[in-house]
Amino acid sequence: MENSGINKIEKLSFPWQTQDPFLFCVHHEDFFPKGNKELEPAASLEGRMIGQDFTIKDGWRMYHGSKVPGFPAHPHCGFETVTAVRKGLVDHSDSLGAAGRFGNGDVQWMTAGKGVQHSEMFPLLKENEENPLELFQIWLNLPRDSKKVDPHFAMLWKDTIPVYKHEDVNGKSTEIEVMAGKVGDESAPKPAPDSWAANPDNEVAIWHIKMEPNAEFTLPTSENKINRNIYFFQGKDFKLNDTDLPHYHGAYIDARAEITLKNGDEEARLLLLQGKPINEPVVQHGPFVLNYPAEVRETIMEFQKTEFGGWPWPSYENVHEKSRGRFAIHADGREEIKD
Repeated sequence: MENSGINKIEKLSFPWQTQDPFLFCVHHEDFFPKGNKELEPAASLEGRMIGQDFTIKDGWRMYHGSKVPGFPAHPHCGFETVTAVRKGLVDHSDSLGAAGRFGNGDVQWMTAGKGVQHSEMFPLLKENEENPLELFQIWLNLPRDSKKVDPHFAMLWKDTIPVYKHEDVNGKSTEIEVMAGKVGDESAPKPAPDSWAANPDNEVAIWHIKMEPNAEFTLPTSENKINRNIYFFQGKDFKLNDTDLPHYHGAYIDARAEITLKNGDEEARLLLLQGKPINEPVVQHGPFVLNYPAEVRETIMEFQKTEFGGWPWPSYENVHEKSRGRFAIHADGREEIKD
């Protein structure tokens, strides 16, 4: 691979490996069963390590949930979460009083900044059919001068996320959902205002790429040395130029090099993450990401004192009413209703 523009290829772990400015990416795919009236699995939880269930059993996991799958209230500080839900729905609640239900193509962009608690639960709304869930949660770092900004969350609803369409010389199509960055004439919705992605000079991109069988697409190049990772998670017989990229593997590639994605005989899906590195020290202690150990200790003490504003919801595993569709209520009371 020397001089090919492909720096490294490796099998994907859980979570996926990333490069600065990203901290990690988790690919969640669960084939949840039918739900009951409480939005819980209509199935036995016997044999699961409730509260810490990360082992796929019968095709799904409960994660940290005790009744509804998901992630009960937990703190974050010093970075951002970008949650792109491909299938299924997520119920969000946070310590600012903001809430939402989103999914089936929506993206939530949350800046933790100086500290916030949130819960992310996976309500099983369908009682008569299964409730599959697929999402990416991407952790994007914040530079030192933005680590203590006020928390913020925004919704990038599916109908606001542009799709770039390309047809190759053989008439085969490639579609790119542009969640961050720009492809051709398609630019993503504005990210959170204090995000590293808010400055276009940082060339942050988050793209979901779908390719028809045997389609080819040449990635746009950059004049700058930015980190670019591509993850091949669905399909088979895929190549980067003439180099094989095995299924469920990722590649670190040089954004200055011309790289052509060449698909095999099945539809392929890939995720691309790129950005200018922040190039600052990173000290991570669980959900806190600062620059130095002393700052982590200070943040832990701050959370113990303030709980980052406390928890205004009736449960740490808060889910919304079953009858609600997709919506968002922001900390300032502004409400968005999608369906």
